[in-house]
Amino acid sequence: MKDKRILYVSSEVVPYLPETEISSMSFEAPRLVNQQGGQIRIFMPRYGNINERRHQLHEVIRLSGINLVINDLDMPLIIKVASIPKERIQVYFIDNDEYFKRKATLTDENGVLFADNDERAIFFAKGVIETVKKLNWSPDVIHVHGWLAALLPIYLKEYYKDEPLFNESKIVTSVYNQSFNNTLSLDMFNKVKFDNLNEDSIKVLEEPSYINLMKIAIDYSDALIVGSEEIPKDLTTYIKDSNKPVLEYKNRDDFGEAYTKFFNTEVLS
Repeated sequence: MKDKRILYVSSEVVPYLPETEISSMSFEAPRLVNQQGGQIRIFMPRYGNINERRHQLHEVIRLSGINLVINDLDMPLIIKVASIPKERIQVYFIDNDEYFKRKATLTDENGVLFADNDERAIFFAKGVIETVKKLNWSPDVIHVHGWLAALLPIYLKEYYKDEPLFNESKIVTSVYNQSFNNTLSLDMFNKVKFDNLNEDSIKVLEEPSYINLMKIAIDYSDALIVGSEEIPKDLTTYIKDSNKPVLEYKNRDDFGEAYTKFFNTEVLS
């Protein structure tokens, strides 16, 4: 994948957060492409439990300073950046005091989902796309990891459909077993509808469950990767019925070669 531009958008990445299937693969996949001579950028949220001093995050003033409209409210976008030691990989952090200052990721100390995770997902999707626009960096592939990033495919292909920077970009979504119980805010449908997205396409967000969020990501992706050995049966069926190129689950030892071949033959061809 030499000289190909790959944008990685993930809800979590090591070494900034603990190791999970998502955070590990959100590091391993970019590192692989980086070693092959590809050009990569990684985006993730700047959660309040990320140690900025230890990881040497700093604000990029030229990229910060715009407001994103979320459910009719102006929310300031702050961009921070850091480098993964020894890898020469830059990571961009989407930040906002209202959404990401709290000292946790997606749940409180009792494991309860934050009530505004729906708005955080919208903010993250828009924030990534607006920042890439400011960078004027046109990716060949956008690879999405984690449910907090699951709105990016539909926002890119609906809300930003007239943005020429992404005309040739292919979207790949990895589907994992890392989900959540119950649903996000039941107002999520109206908040996404506010952005004039296709109502039929977002109707499943009337029940914003993990499975329904991932169904929207699958609908608006060009190719799919099964990121966990087991995923919910509903999603296994949905992926199969999508008739899109699929890379079935591979363990870490077998992942590199299969990933490279899949991108070269199914995504970039």
